[in-house]
Amino acid sequence: MTLNGILQISDLRFAYPQQAPVVSGWSATIGAGLTLLYGDTGSGKSTLLRVLAGDVAPTAGRLAVQGIDLHADAQAYRRHVFFCDPSDAAVDAISARACTDRWAGDHAAFDRPGWQALAEGFGLLPHLDKPMYMLSTGSKRKVGLAAALASQRPVTLLDEPAGALDAPSLRCLWRALAELAVRPDRAVVIASSDRIDRVPLAATISLPLLAQPVPAR
Repeated sequence: MTLNGILQISDLRFAYPQQAPVVSGWSATIGAGLTLLYGDTGSGKSTLLRVLAGDVAPTAGRLAVQGIDLHADAQAYRRHVFFCDPSDAAVDAISARACTDRWAGDHAAFDRPGWQALAEGFGLLPHLDKPMYMLSTGSKRKVGLAAALASQRPVTLLDEPAGALDAPSLRCLWRALAELAVRPDRAVVIASSDRIDRVPLAATISLPLLAQPVPAR
């Protein structure tokens, strides 16, 4: 497997039992910047993000972040990837602030000042000490987004980040993504059923998957 780029994908396959594969025999290298994972609702985008995150084991194939192989060292791989599900019932009872601390884990590079600015930009400051179950779907999504964007991990996976966001929060999101687009040390994969033209994309991957990512134009 080549070690170029940030996220290396080799002959990846995933299928639920007795279902058509979400991905089959896919190899790609995802580099720095923003990569759009584009497909219709139900095309498997969220499932594929979970596979890339190491939360769901691939049926076959290999994944590596900066040369760290998921099969060889799953814990080290996951420390280099940020993915969270704000709707997970496991975080319902804890505050948005505590939830962020859980997702940040022991990652020393987590950008606390940046997270604070994002929380303010998303209008979260009055809600940070409320339990997650008290927050709206949009506010939960903002909590996850603020943590993801401030994570500083080499790979960040975002699932429909613009969904259920109000106009000021969308502006905050696009600003943050535009800043990440020029970072040489972070690869951000954005799963979306909408085309994105508000920020510069390094690549687009369409579902059903092509053999390689198509460079953004």
